[in-house]
Amino acid sequence: MTQKNWAIQGILNAATEFLRDNGIESPRLCAEVLLSHQLKKTRVELYLEFDQPLNPLEIAGYRSLIRRRLKREPLQYIIGHQEFWSLDFLVSPGVLIPRPETELLVEEALKLWKRNLFSDSRHPKILDLGTGSGVIAISLAKEIQNAALWASDISFKALALAKDNARHHNLNRRITFRQGDLWQPFSNSSVSFDLILSNPPYIPSEAFKALPPEVRCYEPQIALDGHENGMYFIKKIIEESEMYLKPGGWLLIEMDPNQTEIALHHIDSTQSFSYKERRMDYRKKYRLVMAKKRVDVVSK
Repeated sequence: MTQKNWAIQGILNAATEFLRDNGIESPRLCAEVLLSHQLKKTRVELYLEFDQPLNPLEIAGYRSLIRRRLKREPLQYIIGHQEFWSLDFLVSPGVLIPRPETELLVEEALKLWKRNLFSDSRHPKILDLGTGSGVIAISLAKEIQNAALWASDISFKALALAKDNARHHNLNRRITFRQGDLWQPFSNSSVSFDLILSNPPYIPSEAFKALPPEVRCYEPQIALDGHENGMYFIKKIIEESEMYLKPGGWLLIEMDPNQTEIALHHIDSTQSFSYKERRMDYRKKYRLVMAKKRVDVVSK
């Protein structure tokens, strides 16, 4: 991208080629999203205004964004946004970027609610354990108007962003936020839940170095590293969830496809659940394990 007079079409074509030559995935999409961000236009508007010239400040700003992407900084951190459940969410460095496969948690939770499978489907109590940017709790608050929601995370930075997202969607009065490690924020509370959902860290420590640089170098390791075999937090959630679920309450956990069968065996070993199964994501890979607490097992 040498110094010259640029219009939208020309600079997009040049940026796409430049990104492709440097091994950046989806170079055209990346070039368009970054230029949309720089010019504060939609991607459709870029195509409708192909011949519009850019001024020197716009060109310099776009080059700066391209350089950040060349360093493998995630696109979502550069523009500060990510779509989830057809909603716009703020994202920032130090907080895990929401993934499309996590929408499966929301989808399965809504199926349970619509089938009246909660003990109180009119006013369910729902916990998003390890909320990150808050996308799961906020999406469910949008869909289930009478639900009472809690969202917790060990990270102060993540909770601050989740609260910002709740305000962004005018849901800050619907969600109670708690800071702490796993169940610690609820250890002295009498609340029990109809539904607990979690997308915990589940990448094995031994696999961390093989992750793409966008993930390994930029996203928070605390939100990714599931320790040995990636199962540490998954097992801990399964083992201790019965203390916080209502009798007949549901537990939904996202994990790697290779972990789902291990998790099902661990659910059996607790003898606290009457039903279990695993569900496939949109790529036809097992991504979610769900279990129903026995009705004869009381909460804490």
